[in-house]
Amino acid sequence: MNFRFLLLFSAVSVSAAHLTLAAQQSPAQNPHGAQAPSAPPQAAPVIRFEDASDKAGINFTHSYGSRQMASLLEDTGAGCVWFDYNNSGLESLYVLNGRPLDDSMHPFPLKVKPNPLPHNHLYRNNGDGTFTDVTESSGLNPEIYGMAVTAADYDNDGFVDLLVTGYGKTILYHNDGNGHFTDVTKKAGINVDGWAISSTWLDYDKDGCVDLFVGRYVKFDPKYRAFYAPDGYPGPLDYAGETNKLFHNNCDGTFTDVTDKSGIGADVGRTMGVTAADFDNDGWDDIYVSNDRTENFLFRNKHDGTFEEIGSDTGTAYGQNGESTSSMGPVFADLEGRGWLDLWVTDGRYNRLLRNTGKMSFEDLGATNGVSQANAQYASWGTGIYDFDNDGLLDILIFHGALIQQIPQEHTLFRGIGDGKFVDVSREAGPVLSVRTTARGACFADYENNGKVDAFVVNLGSKGTLLHNVSANTGHWIAIKLKGTKSNRDGIGAKVEVFATGKRQTAERVAGSGYLSQNDERLHFGLGAATTVDKLILHWPSGREQTLENLTVDRVLTVEEPK
Repeated sequence: MNFRFLLLFSAVSVSAAHLTLAAQQSPAQNPHGAQAPSAPPQAAPVIRFEDASDKAGINFTHSYGSRQMASLLEDTGAGCVWFDYNNSGLESLYVLNGRPLDDSMHPFPLKVKPNPLPHNHLYRNNGDGTFTDVTESSGLNPEIYGMAVTAADYDNDGFVDLLVTGYGKTILYHNDGNGHFTDVTKKAGINVDGWAISSTWLDYDKDGCVDLFVGRYVKFDPKYRAFYAPDGYPGPLDYAGETNKLFHNNCDGTFTDVTDKSGIGADVGRTMGVTAADFDNDGWDDIYVSNDRTENFLFRNKHDGTFEEIGSDTGTAYGQNGESTSSMGPVFADLEGRGWLDLWVTDGRYNRLLRNTGKMSFEDLGATNGVSQANAQYASWGTGIYDFDNDGLLDILIFHGALIQQIPQEHTLFRGIGDGKFVDVSREAGPVLSVRTTARGACFADYENNGKVDAFVVNLGSKGTLLHNVSANTGHWIAIKLKGTKSNRDGIGAKVEVFATGKRQTAERVAGSGYLSQNDERLHFGLGAATTVDKLILHWPSGREQTLENLTVDRVLTVEEPK
């Protein structure tokens, strides 16, 4: 396609002088093939979204499995993932769903179950703003009460695979490379019992193969009905917590359970969201776990195959008042351009914006930047941090929906104005954000490859929403797709620094972010008026460092790790 570029590099240490020229030979183009503008937009950018679900052909309706929601299982919701499963250069969408289980599992079972039963859906991106439902031919229609999904090329064969979690079952799908996926869970040695929820991939030992972290929620007992009527149904604290699971990738298509050996199994929680990134800039990925009504966990990588839990020591375990919040979706992002990854966590109350001090600690900025107060009236779930107007400053989009009672709520968008501060532009960003839904998981991607990041949100028990970014007067941009050689094929764990017009931006390639979901694998950078990226520095998990200079913008740039 015209907007995709592939750079192949062979030197271990990359010199800007040797690589800049090759990177500049093809002119930047927009999706329609027109020459990229040479002058910056004059008017101020305006972030705006519209509901493109029907136009795009995405007709997904979530099911919680019964005729009336009345249990913690039914209320938890589901997530989604954007991923390029067929190497087309386009992001396709896979959405998870609940389904009716045995009648004993639901306080209000369906008298007549629908036929066919609700199931997960794979929507193939057609490249023209529309999608085709290819679920049946893909093999991605499992009998599972689906919760969360993450994607990674675990066997480094060039095709991205899927990990689907749910109640009572976790499935590893191998991408066969022909549009079909095969369940290889047993063959791969992935064994997760109980209620699996969010997961993430990371190469914690830097051997070039991504390992798997699976979060588990609670020991759910559908027969337990002891609760007071105003509570609606038993909550998370009515059930025992669970340990999470860590699987080491043996680099031969199989995994070994190292939960106890790694130290991960020593901590019991009630996992909701999971993400992994290098928060302390030591070159090794760490794991953050958002727990429901239990202190959150920050597992620091000790570089020897083990982790230590340091949530309390770093200020990431509790809410601002020392309480265990209902934490949902964690996101790592460099909000101030300092080269340190800050931490944003949605929850059932104020949400938390934690500034990384660079000294093994975080400070809560929620009470001073206005974001937390504005969200106190909501329960916050799916979320993403992106530069939606490409002005060079990150923005925060948050989806809401009430806890326990299925009360729909509007959604909020905060536009970055610099120095880690934000302004609420929710009601000016299009009617779609004012439509009240009971949101849960959300995933983000530039599905049209036009430089504007879009989103899909799963709404509990109702139709999902595709939010198309139609922002006006947006700035320039560049998106980076990574291709590892010595590092894992997806480049998971790589950090990318972008320098333009005297400003630095940093992002890490992660797998699993926000609530129950995963976003576009390409790292997106808004550049404002900058028509050139002065310098791009890539820090690969293998330890290799790569530098490119004087890059043209408004394009997706594929960068291969030097061999």
